[in-house]
Amino acid sequence: MSERSAAVHLVLGEEELLIERAVAGITAQVMAAAPDGDAVPVDRLRAGDASTAELAELLSPSLFAEDRVIVLESAAEAGKEAVAVITEAAGDPPDGVVLVVLHTGGGRAKALAPALQKAGAEVHNCAKLTKAAERTEFVRGEFRAAGVRVAAEVVQVVLEAVGSDLRELAAACSQLAADTGGKIDVAAVRQYYSGKAEVSGFDVAELAVAGDRPAAMEALRWANDRGVPHVLLADALADSVHTIARVGSAGRGDPFKLAQQLGMPPWKVKKAQAQARGWTPATIGTAMQVVATLNADVKGGAADSSYALEHALTSILDLYGAG
Repeated sequence: MSERSAAVHLVLGEEELLIERAVAGITAQVMAAAPDGDAVPVDRLRAGDASTAELAELLSPSLFAEDRVIVLESAAEAGKEAVAVITEAAGDPPDGVVLVVLHTGGGRAKALAPALQKAGAEVHNCAKLTKAAERTEFVRGEFRAAGVRVAAEVVQVVLEAVGSDLRELAAACSQLAADTGGKIDVAAVRQYYSGKAEVSGFDVAELAVAGDRPAAMEALRWANDRGVPHVLLADALADSVHTIARVGSAGRGDPFKLAQQLGMPPWKVKKAQAQARGWTPATIGTAMQVVATLNADVKGGAADSSYALEHALTSILDLYGAG
């Protein structure tokens, strides 16, 4: 085992993309340090659901002390006995084991996080990026990782076009870097997003949740004629429905305050507030079931995904204003 690879890692926070990257980075480091490039087994277990016996067995020293990575998920929800087992193992990790504990920082096992830090765990900060400055820095970092230098205006335009979801921002930076050969300016970003908007499916989705039946059906036919992937259309419809659900349940407050609370750009909150007037908790709940079914249908669950899309769109349009 390489000396540079800590034996205990605390992945702290709730931002899924950052958590995935942290776990992947730790695992890659362990693999790289393995002798002769041997594969290192990775065991994942939900600490919140695991019994004390399961944890104790997983964390006990191996007879052959072979290298392995143990990822304990949902550690914030672990019971008192499980916390004791994890804390003991972190204080004296078995030979060859790299222990990775995923913890939100809260939960019933809130005290576990500081206990692991006290035991010397290497901390990976994966907190939600709630401030605009943090998301700006994230986008800059994504472009740097892609080997691209961009002006501050470019970063701002990307944030305005994409929003605050880190996974979408990361994908956008990567795609822009690849599609432009690294020569990214404001005009390139605007051109990219105006072109993508025609085929993203968000036009179809926004017309549907606004109850505009003729325009929504025409937009769907247009998208199908141009070969827009059904998965993208389904994702766009799901995004619009879930956004209305989140914004609607948050009340009718100031869009800028709600934007910070919900982790969305203010323009998206304002638009969803207007769209939500045609929905009730009951109809939006049914719409969420419709898009969940559609998601399964377009990924192989239905014999005819075109029909599934049209049926789902019709269902959403029927629900609009029905409350």
